[in-house]
Order: sequence, then C-alpha cells, then structure tokens
Amino acid sequence: MSSVGQDINAKDGLWSFGNKVPKNFDDHVINQVPYYLEGHDLILDLLPFFLRRKSKVLDIGCSTGTLVNKISEKFDSYDLNIKAIDNEEEMIKEAISRRNKKNIEYVCENFVEQKYQSYDVIISYYTMQFIPPSIRQEAFNNIFKSLNWGGAFIFFEKVRAPDARFQDFSNQIYAEFKESKGFTASEISNKSKSLKGVLEPFSTQGNRDMLKRANFVDIWPVFKWVCFEGFCVIK
Repeated sequence: MSSVGQDINAKDGLWSFGNKVPKNFDDHVINQVPYYLEGHDLILDLLPFFLRRKSKVLDIGCSTGTLVNKISEKFDSYDLNIKAIDNEEEMIKEAISRRNKKNIEYVCENFVEQKYQSYDVIISYYTMQFIPPSIRQEAFNNIFKSLNWGGAFIFFEKVRAPDARFQDFSNQIYAEFKESKGFTASEISNKSKSLKGVLEPFSTQGNRDMLKRANFVDIWPVFKWVCFEGFCVIK
C-alpha cells in the first residue's frame, strides 16, 4: 500500500472508494478535482429549471452525500424525492451518517443493473468515468430511459485531450495543480498508479458520441477546466 495523500493508501491498479476512504474522501477529492465545490454550486443553480414540487432526483455515485445534502437543504420547500446510489457499501454507510433530510434515500447498488424509473433530474458527478467502458454505453442508455421528457442529465467528468500533444499539456497542468494543493510527487504518482484500469476517462467527443447513441440531442457544456468538464443534457 502506498500513500496518495490525506491519510489514504492504495495499491497499484486497485483504487477503491471503500475501506477507510469514505472518512477522508471529501478533503481528498476537493484537493484533487479543480473547482469541485464550485461544480456543486453550478448544479444547484441549474436545478430550478427542471424541478417542480415532489420532483424525483437521482444522484449516481453519491459518495458521502455532500451534494444531495445541499440539494435537499436548498430545495426543502419542493418536497423532493431524492435517491442517492453508490456501489460501495462503506460509502453509503458514511453518507447515511451525514444525511440531513428524511427525503434522501441511500441505496448501495450498481446503477447499470437497476430498473428504469422516472426522474426529472439525474446527476453523475465524476462517476461515469469509473464505469467500465464495456458497459458505459448501457449506463448512458439507462439514463435516457430513466428520465422524464424535458428532464436533465447533469454530469461532470475528467476527460482526455483530443490529441497527444494536448494530453501532455493537460497532464502537466493537472500535476502542477495537485502540487499546489500540497501533494508530494510520490503521492501524485501513487494515485495515478492506483487508478490504472479503474479510471477510464473518454474525450469530450467520446462522451458526446455516447450521449447521442443514447438518443440525447440537446447537449450543453456548462463547465470546463483543462481536463475536467460538465454538461447539462436535456431529454
């Protein structure tokens, strides 16, 4: 096991969101993903365009539940029905311990395997990149089928650059960002090694192609920082 920072250890190619990660996850991810909390704020700003009283919201890969807690708090008067899922049992336990409203249902399950339901908003905040490429299209298809017409799929992802030169630029800028947050060179390297075969980001075009194959047409980019981006997609 090697240190990846914030008292989290991982083995090469075996990064996991279980074990001791949930306790330190928020501090870790805030310092790993540029504008992580600002992305939450942007989602909160987008939601009023799609929510009504008793709307159903799904958060795929909810981790510690920080985002859905913010949603339930800000839109308390909407009487929302919020379902938050994650396939790591320890992460769900941590989220339940932090739940601030009774209208949040936490479930440990794999989204690709769940039955279709009717949601007004589906959120995937840096989650699709961890779904194996062999079944990722199925996940996008499931999201389309699970949305009501006029509903929104809001998702943020790490992305690959369109060519090798830009990918080199991206890697260097991102490494310097993590250095600025206090991570050592060995911690940065260890984290990268732990994600081999676990984190599989696509390019912007690759994500757009998957959305279109799932039958999405209205695709709006709402956030971009080098190798991180967000989209608001309407069914």
